[in-house]
Formats: sequence, structure tokens, C-alpha cells
Amino acid sequence: MSPKIKSSRKIARYSLMFMGAGYIATTPFLGSLPLDLLHGGFEAGLVGGLADWFAVTALFRHPLGIPIPHTALLPNNRKRMTNALVSMLKNDWLSKESIQDKVKNIPFTEKLIPVIVKETQSATFRKVLIKLIKQMICYIDVEKVTPFVAKKIKGSLSNMDMSKILHAVSSQLLNEEFDKKALDHVLKKAEDWLKQKQTGHRLGTVSMDVLSKVELEGMLQFAVKSIQSLLNEEKLGNIIQNLLLSVVNNLKNENEPNREALILYIRKEIQGINDNKELLQGVEKWKQQLLTKWEPEATITGTLEQIQQEALNFVEGEHFMDAYLNPIMQRILANLKENSTSIDQWIQKQITILIENNHTQIGNLVQENLDKLDNETLIDMMENGVGKDLQWIRVNGAVCGFIIGIILTGIQALLTLI
Repeated sequence: MSPKIKSSRKIARYSLMFMGAGYIATTPFLGSLPLDLLHGGFEAGLVGGLADWFAVTALFRHPLGIPIPHTALLPNNRKRMTNALVSMLKNDWLSKESIQDKVKNIPFTEKLIPVIVKETQSATFRKVLIKLIKQMICYIDVEKVTPFVAKKIKGSLSNMDMSKILHAVSSQLLNEEFDKKALDHVLKKAEDWLKQKQTGHRLGTVSMDVLSKVELEGMLQFAVKSIQSLLNEEKLGNIIQNLLLSVVNNLKNENEPNREALILYIRKEIQGINDNKELLQGVEKWKQQLLTKWEPEATITGTLEQIQQEALNFVEGEHFMDAYLNPIMQRILANLKENSTSIDQWIQKQITILIENNHTQIGNLVQENLDKLDNETLIDMMENGVGKDLQWIRVNGAVCGFIIGIILTGIQALLTLI
């Protein structure tokens, strides 16, 4: 019991004892008007104090432990009183309509945004947010992610349209004038080869061998034999070598018609790459074989681990918060401000739905908490809540009775004199 209630009880008890003592003390001295007035006042005060003590005590328990009818009102009517309290709480004080009307007038974003802005500027918030982001990065299991990434990469490569790739390759080759470069490269290699000393000997050997195997009739056969008798391998090789060098030099000339024809042929072949069905089939088959044998898991795991570590280092950087997170949060807050009306309406709607579905839980919660209390605890709580005022009722009863007693005794004295 609180000290205030104990003090109030003492005052009430002392007021009753004072009235009783005054009543007893003035009884032997009746006969004079002043003492008769005091005696009448103490008598009425004693009666009033006793009556109010009985009334106050009867609310919570039986006076003096005697089971007098219509006493101990709270314990005897506990169920009815708690039901009335729960009903009043649910239907009057915290009704669905009153809560919903109150919620409709609350500007949630207007109240929340300043709080969020203030918190985002604190050092504690920054540390906690960065720590949270690092934990999220560390929670990523790279080995579990690897099969998914590998499957997606293989799937993307498998579904890749090779004709589009070949078309892009051919377009790039033409943009870079690969036809001319390819021809010039071949001519350069051919020229380097033809200028070698052993090249003439090889050409002569091959040519003589071919001539010896040629079977012709008549004059042609005679002419070939004549050439073989006049020329040896070295001379024939030098002739062919010089002839081919002349051809190569002519093809290197930009104005040579044969060069233009070769370049045009190469260009057409490059342009027709993506229409070459055999080439496309071969490239597609090669791609599928490569994907079947390809095992990228180890490479992907290593790459993901490296990315994960780099992400952690990036988050730990001193400029990460100011350069990246703050702008993102500013955009989010700006978006919240721009859509504050819609957000408030959404929050209000969700709260309204929550209240609609769970309003009965308010009464149930109060009822459950009240049912957990035994009578003694409940009475003690009631006395702690209103006991101080009830004890002052006893004091007021004694004082008012004392005053009324004096008045009534005075009136009685006046009537006797009359």
C-alpha cells in the first residue's frame, strides 16, 4: 500500500478517534450550552465518521469481517464490474470508430521524416547501417550461388544466336577494312616466302616433277620434253619465282583491277558469313561441344569471392556513406515527402484494417489481465487508485457530522428556550 494511502487512513482513523474521545470527554459535563453544543457535535461527528467508515469499507470487504448483506461489493460483484469495465473500454473509450477517426488525423510521414533525418545524421546510425550491410554481404554463400550463376551463364550462351554474332563480326571486319588488310597480309607473307633462296629450288623441283608426270600427245608432248631438256630445276624455279613475285607486286598496287576483284570477292565472303548454313551449323556444334566440356564453377567461385571481398572493402571505405548511401537515402526521403498523402492514406488504411480485425483483442487483453488478479490484489489496486479520496470521505464525514451536530444541538437549545 502506498504511503499516501497509509497517511490518509491514519488521518481518517485519528478523526474518528478524536470524535469518540470528545464525545466521551464532554458527556460528564452536560448542562451548559457550550459543552452541550460540543457534545452534540462530537456525537454527530462520531456517527458520521462511523457511517462513512462502514460505507467505504463495505466497498472492498466485510466490515470487521462480519458478512453483513450488501457489503464487500467489489469481490461479490467482480464479474459484473469487470464486464462493465471491459464493455465501457471497448465500446466507449476505445471504440473502433474513435480510434479510426483519431488515426485519420495523424500525419505519419510528417512526424516520421524529421525523426529519420535526425537519426541518419548520427554516427551511431552510420555505424549500425554499415555493419548491417557488411553482414548482409558476408551472409552470401558464394559456393551456393556458384551453381546458379554457372547454370545461367551456360543457358545464356546456349541460347545465343550465332548468326547475329557472325553478322556483328562480319560488320566489324568490313568497318575495319579487313578485306584489304587480309589480302595485304597474305601478299606480304607470299612475297617473303618467294624471296627466300630455297623457294626457287623448291618451285623448280615441284615443277619438273609435275612436267615429268604430264602425259600429252603430239606436239604438246614434244614441247614439254623440249622444255625439260632446255631447263633444269634451278632455272625453271627462278622463272616461276620471278613470275609469282611479279604477280604479287601487281596485286599490291591499289589501282590493279585484279586486286579490286580479289578484295570484292573477300568482301562478299565476309558479308555472307551469317548466311553460310554450313558455317553456322559448324559454329553451333562447336559452341555446344565447348559448353558441354566447360566447367566454370571454380572460376566463378573465385570471381564471386573476389567480388565479395571487394564489396566489403568498398563498404568500409570512408567515402561510401557520404558518396553513395546518403544520396540514396535523400532520394528515398524526397520520394516519401512527394508521396506523403498516399503513404499516410496507406498507413491509415492498414491500421484501420488491423483495428477492424483485432479490436476485440483490446477487451480480451483487459479481461485476461483482470482475470489473472485474485480478489486481494484487485482490491489493493483499487484502493491504491482511489483509496486516498475514499479515506478523505471518512474525514469529511466526521467533520461534517461535527458541524451538523453543533447546528442541530443549537437548534434544539433554541427550541427548548422558546
